[in-house]
Formats: sequence, C-alpha cells, structure tokens
Amino acid sequence: MQPPLAYKMSLTELQGEGEFACPRCGVIISPEDETEDVYTILDTKVCNGELEELEIQCNKCKSKIRLIGFNTS
Repeated sequence: MQPPLAYKMSLTELQGEGEFACPRCGVIISPEDETEDVYTILDTKVCNGELEELEIQCNKCKSKIRLIGFNTS
C-alpha cells in the first residue's frame, strides 16, 4: 500500500470563498463544511495566537494537504 501523497497550498493563491479542489482527486474542499465528510483536520500550527498552518486529509483519496497563508498581514 502506497503512503498518501502530500501537497502544500497557499491560501493567498485561491480564488473565491476559500473552497478548492483536492490536488489529487479533484473533490471540492470547503471551509464551510464542518461535517468532516470530505476532509479531516490532522494538525494545526498556531504562532502568537494566530493560525499559521493547517494540515488536512482528503477523505476520498487520503492525500494530505498543508494549507499556509492564513496570516497575510
């Protein structure tokens, strides 16, 4: 069994309201989805009380996606 693929995405490069397609399988991942049916939050990185990085896993293809670019100030 192959390990899941890992991707790194910057939120500053996304269009729209924050939803994006999984880089591997194309399923739409939306920050509005709180059910964890489509993705699961694996880890969060907080620095000085602000979210810096979020690692999620696509539930369809099991790819891991590191989201960066939360703090754009």
